[in-house]
Order: sequence, then C-alpha cells, then structure tokens
Amino acid sequence: MAVGFIGLGQMGAPMAARLAGRGLVVYDARAEAMAPLARAGARAARSVADVAAHADLVSVMVRDDAQVREVGDEVLASARPGTVLAIHSTIRAATAEELAERALRYAIHVVDAPVSGGSAGADAGALAVMVGGTDEAFERCREPFGAWADLVLHMGPVGAGTRAKIARNLLHYVAYTAAAESQRLAEAAGVPLRDLGRIVRHTDAITGGPGMLMLRDTTAPLKPDGDLHDTMRHVRDLGEKDLALALELADELDVDLPLTRLARENLSAGLGLPDTSD
Repeated sequence: MAVGFIGLGQMGAPMAARLAGRGLVVYDARAEAMAPLARAGARAARSVADVAAHADLVSVMVRDDAQVREVGDEVLASARPGTVLAIHSTIRAATAEELAERALRYAIHVVDAPVSGGSAGADAGALAVMVGGTDEAFERCREPFGAWADLVLHMGPVGAGTRAKIARNLLHYVAYTAAAESQRLAEAAGVPLRDLGRIVRHTDAITGGPGMLMLRDTTAPLKPDGDLHDTMRHVRDLGEKDLALALELADELDVDLPLTRLARENLSAGLGLPDTSD
C-alpha cells in the first residue's frame, strides 16, 4: 500500500518517518521539512496533488479546519478512486463529515483519525489513534497506522474519531487546571513544587491517573449489585474525605480552589453513585 503524508511538523515528521520504505511520498510547504525523509528513502512530492496521485492512503497532519479543507479538496481532485484520505489533525467533527460527503462522488474513503500521545509518542511510534470511518476503510488503515501507533481503535463512523479526541483532550486540559490548583495550595502551604511534581509523575505512572477509573460503558448510575459498585464507592469515600481535607486547608491558607469545590460536589455522581448516602 503506497502511503502519502502531508504536513511534516512536530507530529507529522516522526509519524511519516516510520513509514519510510513503504513507497512513502511526502509533502510539506517547507522543502527543508521533506529533506530528512527524502534521505531516508521517501519521495519528496512537488505538491499535494502529486502525493494524492501516487498514494493509496493519504495521511494529513495540518494545523486546523481551514487547512484540512484546503488540502482535502486538492486530494479529492487528484486521488484515484478507492484512495483512503486520513485526517490526523484535531478539528471539528463536522469538517470531517462534510469532507467525507464530498468524497463520495469521487469514490474516495475519508477517515478522521486524530492521535493522542504528543510529540514523545510520535517520536517513539507509540501513539494512540482514534479512527472514524467505514469498516472497509478502517481495515485498510489499520496496518499502516500501526507503524507509528501502539493503539489503533475504530471508534465508529466518520466524525467519531474526532469526537473521541475532543473528549480525551477535555480530560487532559481540565487536569492541567486541577494541577494548577494543587500547586497553588501546595505553594501556600510551603510544599516544594518541584518535589510535588515528581511525586505526581511517579505515582500516576504506577496507577494510570484518571484513566484507571474509566472502566464503564455508560455514565448511568451503577447498579448496587454490579461489578464496579463497591470499587467506585470506595473511591468515592476516599475522594470525598481527601477533597474535604484539601478545602479545609485552602480555607486556613485563604486559597481559592473553585475546581476542587466542583469536584467535591460532583465526585459521587461522576462515579455512578449519585446519592452519597447510598
């Protein structure tokens, strides 16, 4: 399967590098971005259309919706019927859906396949990729994506991959906000912030962080006789106690922790236990 890759930035370049030797053809507006891949055996294309005309799978990693639309239109105009166009950028689900609808008249398959794992994951070939598209298109992508991803999952129809990425990133950045509150409280209490950061990274590497509790297939309340009920109740009891301690300390030190208050109020329901007296 000849693979084309468009967009060779911080994420795209290491992803494409793992496809070298597979008939890889690459394009970036910056010639200097293509040079290392050309030395590794890829063909540097003259344009987006040049990539599309010579690839069975065209991967696109550009900045935003506008660039995806621009590149996508050029690919549709030049690709052969049966080509798979994979969008790895984090965009609006509607953008992927609209592109897939237009692609139907050309007999081209579109998948939205955003990735998670950052530049470190891209460098290590250990990304996770969330794919939205038809079963046929997913099966054609699975093996090439596996060159740069450790986890390749079919999330549903076109748009589902992007919706999954948005939900994943919500957790990411809300966690950053929580980390900032933790640091404010620790700083006010005289705790060395760098040492606290080391502890957090060490223990999250062991426990898995918030993802360790993402085990349910629905957000509906847990049944009392369900497998996870007792586990979540234990987590809830410990969490409410520890969050109460954090808020008490914050009051003593006059530190405002709005996200912590929200967490205390919503922890039980979030774990599927809406009644804290249950």
